[in-house]
Amino acid sequence: MKLYLLLPLAFTLGCNAVKTSNQPSHADQLINDVKILSSDKYEGRKTGTKGAELARAYIAKRFKEIGLRSYTSCSGYQQSFSFSGIDDPKINGKNMIGYIKGTTSKVIVISAHYDHLGIINGKIYNGADDNASGVAGLLKIATHYARNKPMYTMIFAAFDAEEFGRKGSEHFVNHPPVDIKKIKLNLNLDMISHNDKGELYAAGTYKYPQLKSYIATTNPDLKILFGHDNSKLATDDWTNQSDQAAFNAVNIPFIYFGVEDHKDYHKASDTFENINQTFFINAANGILEITDNFDKERTVEKVFQDRLQSRKR
Repeated sequence: MKLYLLLPLAFTLGCNAVKTSNQPSHADQLINDVKILSSDKYEGRKTGTKGAELARAYIAKRFKEIGLRSYTSCSGYQQSFSFSGIDDPKINGKNMIGYIKGTTSKVIVISAHYDHLGIINGKIYNGADDNASGVAGLLKIATHYARNKPMYTMIFAAFDAEEFGRKGSEHFVNHPPVDIKKIKLNLNLDMISHNDKGELYAAGTYKYPQLKSYIATTNPDLKILFGHDNSKLATDDWTNQSDQAAFNAVNIPFIYFGVEDHKDYHKASDTFENINQTFFINAANGILEITDNFDKERTVEKVFQDRLQSRKR
């Protein structure tokens, strides 16, 4: 998130879908996912490295356990692309794309980038908050909808090469696995585990105010804040600072969930030990609840009416 390197793109997606059975959930799966993806074994998950390959293998394993379908039987969940970097004329990236069919063909894309900065000067930049946390949150949402059929078709996109300037998400939007007109919303998770004030931002309602009425959670320990999406405040505007930018560029409404920068942002200290697990669990649960508001088209008023009713029982 928020630090870029450079340049163009290439392509692929074809073949047909597969489905496997659901894995029973474990209370600690969310924490386990972020812990594994941010461990030293994955070497910071930099695009084009062995660490990124290991991360893809883990994400593919989790997608299969959850029961996500693939759009491509020939390459599993992978969507390959390439782009030019500063020191390398061709860097190969791979998005991981799975989906759950809804009762309609309208689509919500849940996204999170799995890449990070790799190894710099001999130090592993594990990227626990940025963005193993978003991927773990995505897997939690996928698990929910694998067991509770959604109304919208849910595409789960773990993007590569966000740290190179959102190359994976740009490729996805340019080569979508479904008609782009069917994609009604992007919910992007990028840095959702590191805040000591219980504050999670939902950016995007400045341009798309109609989305605000769906953004509510029944958890009193999670503060959902709006902001960081006003283009008139260039230095404070996150609109183009993560993968939601690619969707926004083609006028697909988005909500970007994330925290403000912290002392470990883009440092080797962004480790599993330094995330706030209580906040992370609250944030992931809150994002799931908001996703369900969109899927069920349940507005803020309805959320609080339901809460009132449950208190009376």
